[in-house]
Amino acid sequence: MTKTAFIAIVGRANVGKSTLLNALLGEKISIISKKPQTTRNRITGILTRGDEQFVFLDTPGMHTPKNKLGTHMVKAVRGAIASVDAAILVAEADHLPGDIEKNLLARLGQAKLPVILALNKTDKSSPERIGEVIGAYSGLCDFASVIPMCALKGKGVDIVLAESAAFMRPEGWFFPEDALTDQPERQIAAEIIREKLLRLLDEELPHGVAVLIEEFRENKDASLFIRAEIFCERESHKGMVIGKGGAVLKKVGSYAREDLEAFFGVKVFVDLWVKVKENWRDNDFMINSFGLDDKGT
Repeated sequence: MTKTAFIAIVGRANVGKSTLLNALLGEKISIISKKPQTTRNRITGILTRGDEQFVFLDTPGMHTPKNKLGTHMVKAVRGAIASVDAAILVAEADHLPGDIEKNLLARLGQAKLPVILALNKTDKSSPERIGEVIGAYSGLCDFASVIPMCALKGKGVDIVLAESAAFMRPEGWFFPEDALTDQPERQIAAEIIREKLLRLLDEELPHGVAVLIEEFRENKDASLFIRAEIFCERESHKGMVIGKGGAVLKKVGSYAREDLEAFFGVKVFVDLWVKVKENWRDNDFMINSFGLDDKGT
């Protein structure tokens, strides 16, 4: 009999939610960066093993919105919570619960969802501190399980997966057995390119950058041609994205091509263009154009 579980991965920004998703799947489908608010939309990761199909929903980091994009991101988290069987709250093993975690737990409690507490980045904490953090969280929620882990190094990820199996329901699968994500190929390509921008650009600039795939074409030799437009909010930012003599843009294209070829398994040609669209983060039409549509929330 086939079984299914839909599980939301939630938490504040930059705690390792996307790293955990990638580790659970054994494949990289969610981009990662040290910069906060890297994930802008709900990302579905699918893992099928035996008769079980796990559907993990990686969500944006909870924060106080400062524009329409931020509001969309918060809605994406709330929408995910409303449509799953359980949740994994990812928090840092060295930090006591703050208002964001308390508010998330309150919302999860209202939804009557079982919650796994995944205390990430244990490599940056001590056993004594981890015990203190577990004690503080235990007073806030009756967790289904509490798992100290390090997603980046793969430690404890197997335990998170094993504990997640407790939420399986006897039900038909929603995705094919070989499915990894429900993201369109264009969206995957756009996110891979944006990840490289996050890596190469200054601290604040990436928040005002978005990527739109204008052409995604398979050539006669089975290679792919991808033309992408990179949008930034100011003319001065455009120069930073391009770099002196086009140096930054060339690096973005080169790094993105490597990941795109690894993901699609064919040779990829990347053509990048940079455009300015002032205040796009407060423009509903532009936000929808980038595939950030709240998923019906």
